[in-house]
Amino acid sequence: MSSATYSEDRSTQTLMAPAGTFLFMAMFLFLWISIDPFVDLTGEAILDPSAGNSSRLNQIISLALFAGTLCYGVLHPMRNIILQPRLLLAVLFTWFLLVSVISAHPILGIKGVVLSAMMAVNASVYLLMPDSERHFAKMLGIGTLFMLAVAYYGILFKPSLAIHQASELREPMNAGLWRGHFPHKNSAAAAMVLGAFFGFFVMNTWSRLAGMAIVALSCVFLVHTGGKTSTAMLPAILILAWIFEHARFLRIPIAVGGVGLFNLFAVGSAVFIPLGEFISRLGIDATFTNRADIWRFAFSALAEHPLLGYGFRAFWQTEELVYSGGSVETWAVAAANGHNSYLDVALMTGFPGLILTLIWVILLPLRDISRIAPDCEHAHLTRLFLRIWLYTIFHAGLETLFFEGGNLIWFTFMFALYGLHLQSSAVLKVDRQPVKRSTMAHA
Repeated sequence: MSSATYSEDRSTQTLMAPAGTFLFMAMFLFLWISIDPFVDLTGEAILDPSAGNSSRLNQIISLALFAGTLCYGVLHPMRNIILQPRLLLAVLFTWFLLVSVISAHPILGIKGVVLSAMMAVNASVYLLMPDSERHFAKMLGIGTLFMLAVAYYGILFKPSLAIHQASELREPMNAGLWRGHFPHKNSAAAAMVLGAFFGFFVMNTWSRLAGMAIVALSCVFLVHTGGKTSTAMLPAILILAWIFEHARFLRIPIAVGGVGLFNLFAVGSAVFIPLGEFISRLGIDATFTNRADIWRFAFSALAEHPLLGYGFRAFWQTEELVYSGGSVETWAVAAANGHNSYLDVALMTGFPGLILTLIWVILLPLRDISRIAPDCEHAHLTRLFLRIWLYTIFHAGLETLFFEGGNLIWFTFMFALYGLHLQSSAVLKVDRQPVKRSTMAHA
């Protein structure tokens, strides 16, 4: 990877290289494939809000990966960058912990905050594991190809578990749409968008053949998921990232203004009827795939607790909502989440929590990008982090991603944040080997 201090303690890094490679691949495969792929969505257990996908083995592996990653980070010469900016994150997680302790479900909140903090540590160490930009691209490419192989294996050999079925209890209307080993077509679609970003990076940094294969396979799968938003966002983000990269004066309007307008048109159309009618006249689905009812319900709930929120993980799928006995006359009480990351953060931690989050995920990356040196500004590595960052902050307007402990999109987004920070104070370390145009075995 890259840093001005990366040449220090090179012998230590050489000794740590095998451990870094193992941890990098283990973390990637654990998050992108999981230990329990191809979940059956036709069983009644899927409707039980208390039944999560976490198991004892899953928890043991999570703790083992965290312990290994933390040890690797502490021994690394660049350990001072772990969990930066520490003051902001300390305030943010302390606030999350405080509102959780005083909530109706403190145990849920405390567990959620601890898991989120662990994943933040993992992401902050993740980019220290590769030995160079090319090594990073190679591991990313191999991991993504393996993930795609598992996804397509499901389509070919486990279609009843890898393709949505009409017999599913939650959303039978998704029948025929691909999800692979992911739990839902939307999560599969988002993963394929990131997979395409990885492919472009791999194509330019490690192997053209592997990169092109990743892009092609990701795009084909993406189209078959039926995820209209993600499918449209892939080319849109590529164009937007190019504009962002080349037009400095548009960076703040794109990141701050763009996300603000996106949320206004999405969530605002559900809350303000005239705005919803205006959006409908433009030919846009003002319900945003039936999210409008959820957003109206979430806004009414937020209005009752705007400062402290309801506590981390202490609103959606809790007993008060699920077993409300019909006292709340909207189907939205059964929603798994608010389908909007910004709204959900405010709902859980109040407006102070939302402000702290916005500083971390939008304002600080903007500052880091403005500080990137000219020789790194147009680097393939910077471009990868930029695309991931832009995609996630916009996609977060339609899905709940922020602080989702084991969510691969959130983890990828966090290491992109750290990547932009590293690039802002780094001298790019580039291997002098050319990008391979032949087989992967030659790379």
